[in-house]
Amino acid sequence: MDLEGIQRRIRAFRDERDWMQFHNPKNLAISIAVEAAELLEQFQWRTPEQSERHALDAKDKIADEVADIAVYLIELCDNLRIDLEHAILAKLQRNAEKYPVNKAKGSAKKYTEL
Repeated sequence: MDLEGIQRRIRAFRDERDWMQFHNPKNLAISIAVEAAELLEQFQWRTPEQSERHALDAKDKIADEVADIAVYLIELCDNLRIDLEHAILAKLQRNAEKYPVNKAKGSAKKYTEL
């Protein structure tokens, strides 16, 4: 994935429509939450087994919701000058330290409970 290329396309799409005026951090964070709720709605009231089946049957709709979340997240990071790749890699490193394999493997416990 070429993140910089995607950022440029998101900026161009936004700027062609003069939407930057609406894309402040608060509104983008709200939009991420709204789209995440729409993703959750795809699985609401389904058993784990039904969720697995629905994920296959509604893959295109779910992909649209995931893309909506990603677009808003990428734009939020771009607008706030957060290097998303660096932020993800740094977070993975912190998580590796909090959840060492020998303690966390196969466990759903929070790091404070390991």
